[in-house]
Amino acid sequence: MPFPAIERVIKIIDLEASRGHDDRAVMGGLAQMVPSWEAEARQQHVPEATILSVKSSLEGYGDLPSEDRRSRLEALRTDLTGLPEGSAPAAPAAPSPEAPIPTEGQAEAVPKTAADGGTAPKSAGSPPRRTPTQPPPALDAPLTSIPGIGPKSAKTLSRLDLETLGDLLWFLPRRYVDYSELKTINRLWYGEEVTVLGTIDEIQVRTTRGGRMKIVEAVVSDGSGSLRVTWFNQPWIAQQLRPGEAVALSGRVDQYLGRLTMNAPEWEPLDRQQLHTSRIVPIYSLTAGVTARWMRRVMNSVVRRLAPQLPDPLPPDVLQRNDLVPVAEAIEQVHFPDSWEKLRRGQDRLAFEEMLLLQLGVMRQKREWAALKAAAYTVDETWIERFRRGLPYALTAAQNHALEDLRHDLAAGRPMNRLLQGDVGSGKTVVAAAAAGIVVAGGGQVAILAPTSILAEQHHRTLRDLLGAAGDLRPEGIRLLLGATPESEKVEIRQGLGDGSIPIVVGTHALLEEPVQFQRLALAVIDEQHRFGVEQRAALRAKGDNPHLLVMTATPIPRSLALTVFGDLDLTVLDEMPPGRQPIETRVLLPVERSRAYRFVESQIEAEHQAFFIYPLVEESEKVAARAAVEEQSRLQKEVFPGLAVGLLHGRMSGDEKETVMDAFRRGETQILVSTSVVEVGVDVPNATVMLIEGANRFGLAQLHQFRGRVGRGEHPSYCLLIPDADNETENERLRAMESTGDGFKLAEMDLEQRGPGEFLGSRQSGFADLQMARLTDVRLIERARREASRLLDADPGLELPEHAALRRTLQAFTLTEKGDIS
Repeated sequence: MPFPAIERVIKIIDLEASRGHDDRAVMGGLAQMVPSWEAEARQQHVPEATILSVKSSLEGYGDLPSEDRRSRLEALRTDLTGLPEGSAPAAPAAPSPEAPIPTEGQAEAVPKTAADGGTAPKSAGSPPRRTPTQPPPALDAPLTSIPGIGPKSAKTLSRLDLETLGDLLWFLPRRYVDYSELKTINRLWYGEEVTVLGTIDEIQVRTTRGGRMKIVEAVVSDGSGSLRVTWFNQPWIAQQLRPGEAVALSGRVDQYLGRLTMNAPEWEPLDRQQLHTSRIVPIYSLTAGVTARWMRRVMNSVVRRLAPQLPDPLPPDVLQRNDLVPVAEAIEQVHFPDSWEKLRRGQDRLAFEEMLLLQLGVMRQKREWAALKAAAYTVDETWIERFRRGLPYALTAAQNHALEDLRHDLAAGRPMNRLLQGDVGSGKTVVAAAAAGIVVAGGGQVAILAPTSILAEQHHRTLRDLLGAAGDLRPEGIRLLLGATPESEKVEIRQGLGDGSIPIVVGTHALLEEPVQFQRLALAVIDEQHRFGVEQRAALRAKGDNPHLLVMTATPIPRSLALTVFGDLDLTVLDEMPPGRQPIETRVLLPVERSRAYRFVESQIEAEHQAFFIYPLVEESEKVAARAAVEEQSRLQKEVFPGLAVGLLHGRMSGDEKETVMDAFRRGETQILVSTSVVEVGVDVPNATVMLIEGANRFGLAQLHQFRGRVGRGEHPSYCLLIPDADNETENERLRAMESTGDGFKLAEMDLEQRGPGEFLGSRQSGFADLQMARLTDVRLIERARREASRLLDADPGLELPEHAALRRTLQAFTLTEKGDIS
């Protein structure tokens, strides 16, 4: 027993029971001990809820009939220990998952303590929990297996993606309200969120004029004062709360005509386990037809019954090394926390488990990939020097380092699995071209997959220039395959890939079609890899025998994502820009300054430069209040720049239409190009010096940074103008980060913090965005989990030891993709 004052009360209760409840266990009666006991309890820092529970039970005890005395002391002893009078501690029976959910008018049949806010006690004398070895079968039971949930309620809960009891167990609260602070009525202050314990003095229902609303009004007192309480359109409350009944009220203290009141507080009788009051109360996501109180009762019923039956996937040594609580305790505390500290420890435990599973998945994937065999491709230094001489510029130190990484991977005899990350204009395509040339020199074939026809066409031109200049390939050896490619040409390309006469093909999703087969696909290059799904990348790799894989991105990957989501890939970063790239001056303009931006664009065009105008939508939408490219191109051409040629580019155009528009812009026939985000990647027009982005608040910082990289590619000073939809100070403050830095990594870190991982993941692995507790920005947690995952896999690569059985099962459920499909 943690408090001597509590032990003293329990001894007196047991003595009083042995005397037949004659109120003689204490001289002068039990009520006489309250003042001295209260002072002792406060010195020992006994929780306020416990002190009030003891006081309310003992005060007036001598005035009760004998049977009522016995009931009151039994309830108090149960509150304090979870055990009735005279009983010895015993291991609790495993509760049945089929037990009914208590209804609003029923008392919860589970021991509680006033000190812990209503959860079953874990006293020092209780035996340790037995750790189950198998998950309870009830986890897969449908919600209708719970008495009180019929087909209609189950259908309603399915809107929250809740189908089974296991779904409920892992349906974690989205936030919490702290009603654990108890106060007497005379100490209340306006605006506080508190809990009051008192007695119903009077309660009535009155109907407003017109009869449209029924108002329940009650007066509650606690000996220090009284409080008026009001509920709206809940007349049934007056049937459940009777005068003289003890009640707990939790809510915000309001004021009316100078008197303190509570409007629509949470409430519970004091003889019931407190779920809605007197504690840290969980708040769950709801849907129409589901109330917060009903959801808490359902969750409490499921958590109490199933959490203790969960096998812990983390072995005891992992728990001990990382100072983690068992999974059952973590689940209980996250749903119904006893304190903020216990909630934090529960959340930390679940976050660590999620991150460990993620690390085990990507690290095991990496090890399995490294164990495969692949053809080795090497070239001598003469080939490398000839390639360098054929380039129009010298490689940067970062490009040379990247080239050495790729040469090492291609020669290793196992599949390369590398992510080449570099800012817009850092020269990734040149490095990829070198890798392609090395593979072709060794007799292999190369497929380069791009997300848009514009980017694929640019890669096709670049590869022809670079590899043609090196003297290795004729132009007809590098082909372009798009959805818009004429069928006769597609047939010719497929035949050449199948017989090996075409060594390199660049294309879009058309490369993934079933008829496209290779004689010897040795290298798959995927550009802007976040634009492709898991299945699409797997489909391309399946066209070869363990081909080498190079994925590229211009989106800077924050360190935390590099260690987790992309942890199965080796990483090379191009952190150096080629000489001659111009710094880009960036400004955030308010919508009222739009005409000023137009005048600036005119001045740049008068200097014989060009400009991009980016819009978030293709066409105007009734649902989205944002400017759209089609309508704005027409307005700009007619009203703002009538003497200039204003082009239009968006994703709904055919490949030929896009190419025609881009060619006109490259040649300078079009001075302004109005576009959607289709120009985010792959558009290279050195004469463009202005990037004006409308609705800039609708884009992430990483995406804005990529737009900005489309200018500053020539020898002239360049500018990026960001115009948000509205003068929103908070949103515009986010955009002003673009003014202060050109560092894509800093912007990517901010994006990850503010907008989550979706900006970077695309459809790479949808499960990574579904982490409930772990944050992909928590580098310290990631590194702890990574060290533990490495230790586990070093000792037991297949997690086949008996002590790892639960971890292996949990990992299989957590991993959403099959072998080879993560990257």
